[in-house]
Amino acid sequence: MQIAIVGAGIAGLTAARQLQAQGHHVTVYEKSSGVSGRMSTRQTEVGGFDHGAQYFTATSERFQKEISDWSKVGWIVPWDGNIVKLDSAVSSPADRTRKRYVPIPGMSALGKQLAHSLDVRTGQQVVGLEAYENQWLLSVKSDTVAVAASAGPFDAVIIATPPEQAVPLLNGHSEMAKKVSEVHMEPCWTLMLGFQSELNLGYDGAWVSNSRLGWISRDTSKPDHRAGERWVCHATPVWSKKHLEEDPDRIKEKLSKAFHEATGTPIQAIHAVVHRWRFSEACQPLPQACLWDAKQRIGLCGDWFSAGLEGGGRVENAFLSALALSKAV
Repeated sequence: MQIAIVGAGIAGLTAARQLQAQGHHVTVYEKSSGVSGRMSTRQTEVGGFDHGAQYFTATSERFQKEISDWSKVGWIVPWDGNIVKLDSAVSSPADRTRKRYVPIPGMSALGKQLAHSLDVRTGQQVVGLEAYENQWLLSVKSDTVAVAASAGPFDAVIIATPPEQAVPLLNGHSEMAKKVSEVHMEPCWTLMLGFQSELNLGYDGAWVSNSRLGWISRDTSKPDHRAGERWVCHATPVWSKKHLEEDPDRIKEKLSKAFHEATGTPIQAIHAVVHRWRFSEACQPLPQACLWDAKQRIGLCGDWFSAGLEGGGRVENAFLSALALSKAV
């Protein structure tokens, strides 16, 4: 079959690789200029920031096998950072039994490896689907073309985007739209800080309590990352939602203050920028592994499916969901 995949995050790329291995002809459309989705690395003059997903873990036997394969080819390595719990600048040990992995030299590197040998069309946003006899045409918009162009026809369409972006594509085409519309993703404001000298805080990552921030990590503690002192700070979902439309400069000011309060360091950053993830993590993941409308030949996958795991929002969820959908197809 000719299959279109909307979204080049880990779910979309995994589904594409699986379906291509099954003999299908796959075309991936991604609205951003690069692949990897929320496993992105922001490049700056002071170095890269893994400003989305920080690392990943494995609980299922299937994903553990995949991690083993990725490790063997040198795509990922363990991250043995010292992770703590932080409350009013006082740290205490966090769970150190979980093995954490990171792609090298940054989180986006895994998506780039998975995209090899795939037909991935970046900078192209799918804004609509149109039935064409028993196939599908895609309405695709790009910055270089004034009007949306038509792509296809395709025998099947896989949507690997946040649910809020999937619903407009499904409306009028599949009964799955109602179920998907019930899933909501929490936002996340992210602050990236670069310092001229080391802060010497004694830890590499921390879950933060009683703060606007929920997580901070020293990006430069990860293997094969460019030297320096760079910190990534994620605001809590509740705070991010409350301040979702606030001016980015005000967000930067408030989260910088929260970082200094949480860590107790007076050293000021020489680089500070914020990024808003409008769709970060599902409030309540769907209990299925994926959704597949065999009659209409439309499917959905992503980290907002539980895929047999406790909760959602992890790289493992995205991988297992894409695997399940490719089998259903």
